[in-house]
Amino acid sequence: MTAIKIGIVEDEVIIAYDIQAKLTSLGYTAFEPVHNYADAVEMLTTTGPDLVILDINLDDKNEGIKIGKYIRSKLDMPFIYLTANSDPATVSKAKETMPDAYLLKPFNRDSLFSAIEIALYNFNKTRKAKTGPAENENKNAKYFFFTKSGEYFHRIVFDEILYLESEGNYVTVHTAQKKFIVRVTMHDFLENFDPARFIHIHRSFVVNLGKIEKINASNVVINGKEVPVSGNYREGLLKLLDVR
Repeated sequence: MTAIKIGIVEDEVIIAYDIQAKLTSLGYTAFEPVHNYADAVEMLTTTGPDLVILDINLDDKNEGIKIGKYIRSKLDMPFIYLTANSDPATVSKAKETMPDAYLLKPFNRDSLFSAIEIALYNFNKTRKAKTGPAENENKNAKYFFFTKSGEYFHRIVFDEILYLESEGNYVTVHTAQKKFIVRVTMHDFLENFDPARFIHIHRSFVVNLGKIEKINASNVVINGKEVPVSGNYREGLLKLLDVR
């Protein structure tokens, strides 16, 4: 699956390449940073990023806001304003271009990741409101997501998930290669999952229907491992699998 492509417009070289390194470590595709309006327009029109991180104050001017206006008038993509200034005049000018998120300097990996997720969510929500759910469904189909497990955000492809196992406020994501333990309830974790593909077969287990290899009265077999099926879910599961 293709990673999200992100453009960077930042005139402080050290910060620009720090952003690029952080984005790469988070699993995104980060383009070479650009530093001014002309180069930004060329990058936007030739590489087609999915999202742009944009410094408001390029060369100590509000040139970033000019680029924000260009994106809003000419392109269909989300952008994040990056700034060390949060004074009312700057914020007022920035708000007019309707950015999808803000990121204040200094920042870390977690705040960068959060800003990107917020920007994508806000942009897709706005697009959905304009186009309606039917047209928007195919455009915004998500094939993967990032989730924090331990010290890192891990990229997990939906198709690679075998099943989910919950215990209290933790969910273990099982794939064929490895497993990830995430501190979240099963209910909250499932908000981003397709309910037609990932279904409960037990209070503590959710499986990827496409990964089920065998089934009997009390278990399904996925990747050679038995996963329990409780009585409350068995009949519905059999109907979904068209077991006769």
